[in-house]
Amino acid sequence: MTEFKPYADDAASLAIDDLTLENGTDTIALYGNLQLSRDKAGLARAQALKSVLDEIVRMLEGDTHLPDKVAPPGKPKTVRNPFA
Repeated sequence: MTEFKPYADDAASLAIDDLTLENGTDTIALYGNLQLSRDKAGLARAQALKSVLDEIVRMLEGDTHLPDKVAPPGKPKTVRNPFA
């Protein structure tokens, strides 16, 4: 598994089977599907997910300046079409 540093950037992503974690400096998005079967493969997937979630929790617990809530993204700006 590649190293995933929570909240480090707005570009990194990590896939655990069909579950994707997308990094962001304010939020981390999780989407997809992850089957945790009762076998060695399921155990490996569960451990990978736990490892990432543990790191996210460590990052959040270590941040002494956490706001009560992250502001939602601003309204998208309309720009003039440079090709028109």
